[in-house]
Amino acid sequence: MMVDSGSTAKRPIIDVLPEKDDDGGYGSGGWKSEDGRLSCGYSSFRGKRASMEDFYDIKTSKIDEQSVYLFGIFDGHGGSRAAEFLKQHLFENIMTHSEFIRNVKLALSEAYQQTDREFLESERDTFRDDGSTASTAVLVGNHLYVANVGDSRTIICKAGKAIPLSEDHKPNRSDERKRIENAGGIVMWAGTWRVGGVLAMSRAFGNRMLKQFVVAEPEVQEQEVDQDLELLVLASDGLWDVVPNEDAVLIAQTEDDPEAGARKLTETAFARGSADNITCIVVKFHHDKPSPEEMSQHLEAEMKETQQACEPKLEVSQFQKDEPGPEEISQHLEAEMKETKQACEPKPEVSQLDSEPESEETRQS
Repeated sequence: MMVDSGSTAKRPIIDVLPEKDDDGGYGSGGWKSEDGRLSCGYSSFRGKRASMEDFYDIKTSKIDEQSVYLFGIFDGHGGSRAAEFLKQHLFENIMTHSEFIRNVKLALSEAYQQTDREFLESERDTFRDDGSTASTAVLVGNHLYVANVGDSRTIICKAGKAIPLSEDHKPNRSDERKRIENAGGIVMWAGTWRVGGVLAMSRAFGNRMLKQFVVAEPEVQEQEVDQDLELLVLASDGLWDVVPNEDAVLIAQTEDDPEAGARKLTETAFARGSADNITCIVVKFHHDKPSPEEMSQHLEAEMKETQQACEPKLEVSQFQKDEPGPEEISQHLEAEMKETKQACEPKPEVSQLDSEPESEETRQS
């Protein structure tokens, strides 16, 4: 792992990715946090494109003894320079923002726009007009913040359901179209809805010629991390164009290893005909669960409590109260002996006792 030299000593930013991936055609990997709280995997595939314009980044840091994790997908268009610039600078700008931790949403919004200005300044003397999306997820404590510009997307799986935490910035979105037209721009159909008939997204980094309309101000959503939050998926539109949110969750869930899940997602998108670069990150949350020994002890304790609850509970005082005295015992024995004696005496029939023997005269007659 490599420590970012641009970070301060109090806020070390650690890049958890290898310094060099494959040749740009395909790369994947995985990582697990030191505290075991989460694990992640990534997969990036050039696909049918001649060049690779997708970039991704995963970083971690600790501020005031609080762990911070950052995940990002950057999908370039018109070239790869904007996406690569975001990989190099966006997370650093977020982490060094004066309001980070105190006001994460503000820090994200301002760092996005700051990075956009810095990129445009770096390209001032060129004739290029590169642009890029950015979909990032920042985990601070038990709070997840997702910021998005463009049509890359971030979703979560919560209680088994796929929930998008970003909405694609498309020119035909009613609110986006209204914003663009209010700024003096136009949205027109050219194979798909485009800003000025050129760009198929309504917000992006770079794109100097359309900057008045195509802004880099992100939409930010916050999500509490609870026991129901299972996983997180960030991906470029090379995946989302052919894999619905629900399918992405199901595919990621089939693999215990998030790297295997990320690879399966890119393979699925390619098999379904995606013609774009395909990049995704899968993050799995590992909530505190009792060990087998703790589960066994818990079950034994519950069984013991249940057994005790079922046993008859007799008070000693009740035994003392009902215990017969010596006189009562003597009377009871005498009564039993009398009943036994009477039961053992012969009981002649009344008809035999009352009859008299026949006389001689009676027998002769």
